[in-house]
Amino acid sequence: MMRLPKVCADIESDIIAAATGEADPATDRRVQEHVGVCPPCGGEFERYRAIDRAAGAWRQAPTPVAALARMRKRLESRLSDLKRRTFTYRVFPSPLGNILIAVSEQGVSLIEYLGRAHTLSQSRLARLAGVEAIEDGAELEALSRELLEYLEGKRTRLDWPLDLRLARSDFHRTVLQTTASIPYGAVMSYAGVACEVGKPAATRAVAQALRWNPLPIVVPCHRVVGTSGSLTGYAGNKIELKQRLLATEGIPTVKAHDEFQIPRDTMYARYPGDDSYCLPTCPSLSTLEHPHQVVFFGSRARAEAAGLQPCTTCRPDLHPLAR
Repeated sequence: MMRLPKVCADIESDIIAAATGEADPATDRRVQEHVGVCPPCGGEFERYRAIDRAAGAWRQAPTPVAALARMRKRLESRLSDLKRRTFTYRVFPSPLGNILIAVSEQGVSLIEYLGRAHTLSQSRLARLAGVEAIEDGAELEALSRELLEYLEGKRTRLDWPLDLRLARSDFHRTVLQTTASIPYGAVMSYAGVACEVGKPAATRAVAQALRWNPLPIVVPCHRVVGTSGSLTGYAGNKIELKQRLLATEGIPTVKAHDEFQIPRDTMYARYPGDDSYCLPTCPSLSTLEHPHQVVFFGSRARAEAAGLQPCTTCRPDLHPLAR
């Protein structure tokens, strides 16, 4: 075996350190000067660098287990995205005409009045891009039974998980969530909803959000009326449906000037944030800064079912409204 010259043997460990990037600046300079004039040590320096690069690549390469876990995570993500874009639907007959109900893995996504139509091609669901609609069954049968019970006055709540992704914006979703909190048997104005969502000047925007409500009935936009009490706007122009839904909940309507209105002087009133309900003539109501925020109930029973107590000033329990 050929022995290395002493200078080469003395610097061999430094060559390894420099080749692997572990040498200090002074050592690295000394190695560079030596390998520049010593071809054998220069060759060794390059071999050590090649070994270090290979070892680094090997250390960074994923182990089979890690690679498999990443592949599984990507697959689960793609499957989850596919599920989010899949809707199951059925069309059911009802007293209000045919109604389509669609659900996703997150909840009920769409309730649509189809009138006499009965196929998906005539539905809003068919016009949604990037979704898969599948006609199916048993779960939707149960939802349709509960919906029919509601329309027949046998049920006052539809406690369904809701998927609000079909709302057009975050603002629309906020409006829908606020509308969903209006009690059964009560009405509120569009201006009142605008105040509730913190945008009192956005009455028109609230009306547009409810015009495109993807979940009528379960998000009860029929309980939202004009400031004057008029039944303005519903599901396009289905004012008769709005009147029928309100009648089911015990809310009276009258026809005046070719439009239906809520007779607020025959309904019980509650100001948002209050825990009592009043007669419409209660003195406390005349001092309200924003009277359009009043919620009107069709009956004392409905007000009390919402957890309200009779006002101690006007005493609606002792002086109920005549009907």
